[in-house]
Amino acid sequence: MEQGRAEPAPRLRAQVSAQGGSQPVRGGHTGHEGPGQHPAERPGHGTAPLPAGPDTPPDAAYEHRPGVPDPATAYVPAPAAPAPVSAPRKQPQRHSVRGQVLAALREALTAGELVPGEVYSAPALAVRYGVSATPVREAMQLLACEGTVEVAPNRGFRVAERTHRDLAELAEVRAMLEIPALLRLARTLPAERWEELRPLAAAGVAAAAHGDRTGYADADHAFHHALLALTGNRQLVQVADDLHRRTRTPVPGSPPPRTADLLAAASEHTALLDALMAREYAIVERIAREHLSPGRRGR
Repeated sequence: MEQGRAEPAPRLRAQVSAQGGSQPVRGGHTGHEGPGQHPAERPGHGTAPLPAGPDTPPDAAYEHRPGVPDPATAYVPAPAAPAPVSAPRKQPQRHSVRGQVLAALREALTAGELVPGEVYSAPALAVRYGVSATPVREAMQLLACEGTVEVAPNRGFRVAERTHRDLAELAEVRAMLEIPALLRLARTLPAERWEELRPLAAAGVAAAAHGDRTGYADADHAFHHALLALTGNRQLVQVADDLHRRTRTPVPGSPPPRTADLLAAASEHTALLDALMAREYAIVERIAREHLSPGRRGR
């Protein structure tokens, strides 16, 4: 396969944020003299100081020395007109572009548009997505850290080839992490906390009903992320997120999941919430194991 060839994709548009500011205003404040009146012409200028006392203002007791400017009456220029404020300049946010490219690459990987085993160059992908090569390289480096792609020196990035054994091992690790966490939460959390996750389960069902594999994969990730976030263990959530992303790369040659497969997997989210709310621990474990099994075609 020729490097970088793929279906044309919509160009990404980088979000922009306003960046600019105003120049400082020059000038100062006026003194006590009236308009057009020089300090030397003020009544009482150069006279003897008032005797200091408890009711005497501090500056009134200042003793003026001849030849030295009196700070109380020194001339202060009138405020200058404020400098014109330059219009704010908009600059592309590179991190935003990288995030958009990363999301688009993950979608292409899930849909099988980026073929496992094939090498794709950053410049070719940049043309595809309508961006420069820099955010593409940064996004691919992140995918390489996740194990989704591999660096091909002087060529680009090779899409990792998953095997059925890889998916089975990933499913086993996920079950070892998620099921004990769910059972512990089922014993402590009130039912209303589980009810808050209903919209996420419904989003998965809606995507599955339309046969949207990428939409379902995103909804599935959001659901499991929210489940484990209830533990308050950020490290657990981070590890589970990484494992979930690794399972999204399809095995070469395997048929894509059907709409019925996606719906069956999505309905398990709803059934799992029902069991968690009822504190049916055995049912929770059974549903979770079936849902995480590598044989689940909607995974």
